[in-house]
Amino acid sequence: MPQLRKYKLPLLWLRRHTSTRNFILISSVLVGLTAGLAAVILKTLVHYIQQLLAYGNRLLEEPVWLVVFPLVGILLVVFLVRVLFKGQLGRGTASILHAISQKSSLVESHKMYSHVLTSGITAGFGGSAGLESPIVVTGSAIGANFGREYHLNYRDRTLLLACGAAAGIAAVFNAPIAGVLFAIEVLLADISIAAFIPLIMSSVVGALCSRIILKEEQLFFADQLGFFAASHVPFYILLGILTGLMSVYYSRAAWRIEALFEPFQDQPYRRALVGGVLLGLLIMLFPPLFGEGYGAVKLLESGKPEALLQDSWLSFFGTNEWLVLGFVGMLALVKVAATTFTIAGGGNGGNFAPSMFVGAHVGFFLSRLTNMLQIHKLPEGSFTMVGMAGILSGVMHAPLTAVFLIAEISGGYTLMIPLMIVSASAYAMVKYFEPFSLDTKKLAQKGELLTANKDRTVLRIMQIRHLVETDFHPVRYTATLRELVDVIAQSRRNLYPVVDEQQKLRGIILLEDVREIMFKQEKYDEVMVTALMSAPPTVVRHNDTMADVMKKFDETGAWNLPVLKDELYLGFVSKSSIFTKYRKLLIKTTGH
Repeated sequence: MPQLRKYKLPLLWLRRHTSTRNFILISSVLVGLTAGLAAVILKTLVHYIQQLLAYGNRLLEEPVWLVVFPLVGILLVVFLVRVLFKGQLGRGTASILHAISQKSSLVESHKMYSHVLTSGITAGFGGSAGLESPIVVTGSAIGANFGREYHLNYRDRTLLLACGAAAGIAAVFNAPIAGVLFAIEVLLADISIAAFIPLIMSSVVGALCSRIILKEEQLFFADQLGFFAASHVPFYILLGILTGLMSVYYSRAAWRIEALFEPFQDQPYRRALVGGVLLGLLIMLFPPLFGEGYGAVKLLESGKPEALLQDSWLSFFGTNEWLVLGFVGMLALVKVAATTFTIAGGGNGGNFAPSMFVGAHVGFFLSRLTNMLQIHKLPEGSFTMVGMAGILSGVMHAPLTAVFLIAEISGGYTLMIPLMIVSASAYAMVKYFEPFSLDTKKLAQKGELLTANKDRTVLRIMQIRHLVETDFHPVRYTATLRELVDVIAQSRRNLYPVVDEQQKLRGIILLEDVREIMFKQEKYDEVMVTALMSAPPTVVRHNDTMADVMKKFDETGAWNLPVLKDELYLGFVSKSSIFTKYRKLLIKTTGH
């Protein structure tokens, strides 16, 4: 602890002696460096696990290991999560969005390393999921905990959280622009110009970490730039429509397969066995599903699709070009099942890399089919790369990230026009069928998803439990007017809840309704409270969202409403206290 304190002292000094803006800039570099190193560790861990397994057992030569290793990986992750993290891991970008909207951008400290460990084991042992979502969670946790350590406010803490995520994406792909755009599109509901500089600095530092430390084979690069001609435009429009439809299929298939695992929610090891065995059988039938899948994408992009059939059960039939094309199409369809088996079974990973895998296979399939039918001569490598952007845009609902990510990993902007056509087409089609991305759909259904609407953002941050006022003096349900007058004499409120022996709310009494009778002393022992009370216009439940509460205020015109938990009286929430809290949060979260 004293050693840790030594490292913190310089930053504590800077925190006190520099402006907040300058401290954020310095912090963004440190967060970017840490998140970038975390990404390097994750990629290295996966690389060496796979190298070790392949060397010891010749994976693809022994199909049985394709079933065993993914199952072992998922079981090991489930065990570690239960033992080390008490069964609480929080997978995917949805957990970070939930932290932003419901936890004031506070992320559990164990997420700075837990996702590196669990996702590294999952993918290293052959789990068919991506590393990008885990590194987003890791980078976000690093940024959020840095902000908490140095007592930054919600807005600045959220910015550092986004800086960590941007650095993680930039490091994984060596794509700093894509890292910045991902943070803006996916995580930050409200962005100002001042936020761009910290995001850029963090993203660049993260990308430099991977560029300097990682070997070239550990990063995903395109071998060729590809080319674009105006005559290709109709086919790129067709690719946009096809990737849009495939994105809808991907999202809905993932949801339905995940629902099949719900009966096993309280049986983690049984769930892991089911998911691991199903995944292993799929990988045995389709070996390219093993791991992240970038190796298969590179084979397609370099024009070697027949290599995908190596050690596959279909290799018995040779490498007929129609057989190869059918195998590529089948891979695009079954990848979503393999990924969902991995994640729903208990492994840790995301849908970022799998969506790129599916997109690459869809793009190659369309271009190769067109060439085989001699309809038009299309560049298969270019369509493979652009297809990745289409599915990524559709599944993640991040078209700008998709466009610039593929542009960066392909080494240039030759394909910028087709990337924009396909990404925009796919995104527009998906938004019509699925308003929310695969990762945010659950949050949206719970009303916990942040949007660019500042009013909704602030309301979702507010919690009803922080606004309950308990200084209203309750009146016993069996009380007389005399007892009511005694309560009124001790209270500065003009509203009184009537409760029974179990503290259940039976009604309310307004001062203005008893003002006349309270001065008639002869009725003090004759009139009962039950004759004076009335029903509240409505009640607020302790777990209502602030949007629901404000709707109740609007519908009733009331200024105070009782708050109940299972019919038990907790207190009142007032419109004035909500307005006061709203104004403070608006300044805190948006700066104005």
